[in-house]
Amino acid sequence: MLDVQLGEVLGEAHAGVEETLGLVAGFDDALGHGFARVGEDAAAALTAMAGALAAGPLGDRFAEAVEKVAAGSVGDADLAVLAGGRAALFGATHDALLSRLDTALGRTRPTWDSAPNTPGTAAPNTLDAAAPAATGPAPATTGAVSGGPGAGGGLDVGEGHLLEGCRAWLRELAIVGWRGVDHDLVSSSDQTIEALLAVPALRGLAVLLDGLAAELRASSPVATMPDLPARRWADLWTRAVLLSQAGPWHGGAEQVSGRLLILGADVHEHATVVRAQVHAIFEPAGGAPARLVRTSVAAAKVDTIAGPAVWRLMAGHPVLLGALAGHLSLDITDMPLLPGGDLVWHDDRARAGEAADPFATARVQLGAALAPPVPPLDRHPVRIAEPVLVEGYEIDGATLDLGGNTLALDLDRLPAVGPLTPELVAASSACLGLMRWDGGRWLLQPIAVRATVKKKPVMVHNGDWAMGPTDPKVVKAEARSGDVVAVLRERAGRLLRK
Repeated sequence: MLDVQLGEVLGEAHAGVEETLGLVAGFDDALGHGFARVGEDAAAALTAMAGALAAGPLGDRFAEAVEKVAAGSVGDADLAVLAGGRAALFGATHDALLSRLDTALGRTRPTWDSAPNTPGTAAPNTLDAAAPAATGPAPATTGAVSGGPGAGGGLDVGEGHLLEGCRAWLRELAIVGWRGVDHDLVSSSDQTIEALLAVPALRGLAVLLDGLAAELRASSPVATMPDLPARRWADLWTRAVLLSQAGPWHGGAEQVSGRLLILGADVHEHATVVRAQVHAIFEPAGGAPARLVRTSVAAAKVDTIAGPAVWRLMAGHPVLLGALAGHLSLDITDMPLLPGGDLVWHDDRARAGEAADPFATARVQLGAALAPPVPPLDRHPVRIAEPVLVEGYEIDGATLDLGGNTLALDLDRLPAVGPLTPELVAASSACLGLMRWDGGRWLLQPIAVRATVKKKPVMVHNGDWAMGPTDPKVVKAEARSGDVVAVLRERAGRLLRK
């Protein structure tokens, strides 16, 4: 039973996690004050972190970088090593947490270096050495927003200059620290981000930097803020520094064909981008074991587009959105699959199949499906999002009671783009969700529920409105407010014609 399985990870503290997070917190505090003048507390925090990494492959280089920063010498290579060391600590924490969860669920997962199309040995002087148990070439670019992570590859001279521009801005942030950020420093990134968005292979990095710049711009001058989101900003900075190093992060893709059984969708949205990440079980043609996979589609947006209207921005993927809304299986042909379990979505390589109940799929196949290895850059506790099916529970507020074990519900992640609400979750008897680890504890993020409403059983998913809302009240509200997406597109077209 799942309640017994989850009890193995819910009922015990995770040894070493608090100590590791304490080391990272010291680094983040030093970054917040800036590396231009490293005080005694910051120097002690960086030295302690160097001690924790001393036995690893990055130990000597990290200690050298700390010495240079303390001496007032801040170079791109040293910042890359510092970011790699921070990522290594989170990577070790991620591995410990995910390993315990996999063991409890009986889930099989290969290591990254044994995955198909991933290099087996590390290239010299690469940052993958910063990540324990990870091998392969140095960090790479990430792919187009609409297609998920890219497969890496060489960059031309112009793209290399763009990465240099990224590193220059990230270096300035590290030198002045968050407290030194003002509107001028944020605005200095605009030209680089705009140029990055025009390069498909660098678009993921562009979106990351755009999001960080937007948060900093909204908070500027940061010196006046009473509290800083230090860990979040340091996470974004770390990932951006690593992505701005040239080389393939995610390994080469393999072409796969077979049947895709959708479990549910997780929708991520901020002012300028929306992304629907679909979790599914893939049955390869030829009878190979079923695998857990993800695929993502995304689009640029403005903050005036919100709620169910954001699905219209992704209308270029009607086959995937139709399967989400209609609870259909998908037959895919020659779809690129990255070693980390991400299908690079091509709508023209998929066609709708038969109806497929996600709860039946999860009940029959989820336990035996092979989980994907985790790419080095994605090894961070907050990126854990493992699909599970939970049944036979009782709900007390925002907590599930699983026969003596309690599991907090992450209701803050419920998107406004679909019909799934906290009230429906509270009335549910079965939940398809994503196991996450955040704030020092495990949480369950619902993506679909079975519930009883007005004495009738219903099944509700985040993606039910992917082809448009079906709730009459929402339809009437949208009719009154008009089609925001159509209006904005018409205005944009008018401006382009002038």
